[in-house]
Amino acid sequence: MLTEINFDGIIGPTHNYAGLSRGNIASASNAGDVSQPRAAALQGVDKMRHNLALGLPQGFFMPLDRPDSPWLETLGTTLEDAEPHLRAQAWSASSMWAANAATVSPAADSGDGKCHLTVANLVTMPHRSHEWPGTLAQLRLAFANPAFAVHAPVPAPFGDEGAANHMRLCDGHGSPGVEIFVYGMSGGRFPARQHLDASKAIARRHRLDPARTLFIRQSDSAIQGGAFHNDVVAVANERVLFTHESAFEDREAAHAQIRAAFPEVEIVEVPASAVSLPDAIKSYLFNAQLVSLPENGGMGLVLPSEARETPAVWNWLEAHVAGNGPIRKLFPVNVRQSMANGGGPACLRLRVVADPATVDRRFMADEAKLDRIAAAIAKHWPEAIAAADLASAGLVADVRRARGALLEALDLSELL
Repeated sequence: MLTEINFDGIIGPTHNYAGLSRGNIASASNAGDVSQPRAAALQGVDKMRHNLALGLPQGFFMPLDRPDSPWLETLGTTLEDAEPHLRAQAWSASSMWAANAATVSPAADSGDGKCHLTVANLVTMPHRSHEWPGTLAQLRLAFANPAFAVHAPVPAPFGDEGAANHMRLCDGHGSPGVEIFVYGMSGGRFPARQHLDASKAIARRHRLDPARTLFIRQSDSAIQGGAFHNDVVAVANERVLFTHESAFEDREAAHAQIRAAFPEVEIVEVPASAVSLPDAIKSYLFNAQLVSLPENGGMGLVLPSEARETPAVWNWLEAHVAGNGPIRKLFPVNVRQSMANGGGPACLRLRVVADPATVDRRFMADEAKLDRIAAAIAKHWPEAIAAADLASAGLVADVRRARGALLEALDLSELL
């Protein structure tokens, strides 16, 4: 039976605050701070436990091998000799944000009846540009069943950052839907990371119906305000589009396009007069998991605890839930370590509509498996990493042993 599965990226043992993501305000603001990889990863596990308890299917992806010494070799250097900024880029644990792993089109939308996944190339940011080979290997393992088609990345220079810039509207997850690709235009102090040509290429690869495929421009004000991905200002689930007033460059035209393609849509728009764009970005109000709760429980919003601590945001949410809006329940979760590096609950997960029986069971979560993951993290993940630690050969050995222990615990040693 087709259902939506959220695959969370397990936060890796090299989680650190190097401030590598230009345009990501939280990442830049916390550059140089001491990170807590163990606490970060356990927070991620707790979020998965929370979603399992809600009755939501849950999967996970493994951290990639970091620091990436082979990548540094292509630059003619080594971990020992690399300039500090290159060393930091090799250490990045950014694959934890699985929303950037790939763009996913369910079988109901594709011309060949397969679920298509195109791994993101992430070429705009050097620290992320070398993720895709490891991510592709993992996707091909998890989704090896013939029900899936897993594609290599769109070639450079067409920047693609995956599902963080992609939304889907539908009557139900297993029903045919309308796919919305949100792209940016270059210019300004912060780069637009999703290119229109990349989005169009993915739509063609996934054999999407042009009549049910939209390409909408993200607003320049949102990008320059720190909404480096569309999922910082908008999220969709089934018939609901939850969006900030400033999300799209031409708001009225965007809404008209969406309504024409999917007349059943309910657009829940938060006006800037109620929640400013800076408050929306600071709280990651929209970088939340908008989910359909089991047993006709309506929709819930799994959002960062920072949203509750931002008065304008929480006031708007409470008023919405008290009324007749489609979002019926609020579930704040603690992902502070991820938030401090620029990623909320939605960044940590990739949504895949599929029959769970077609997914490699090693990537599907249950309580016992999450116990094994948490035990490996508690035993092997570093408690803290400071900027100076990235030059430590001892830490390199420690984090590689840590990842190896996790892979062994989950019978995934072939990813070593």
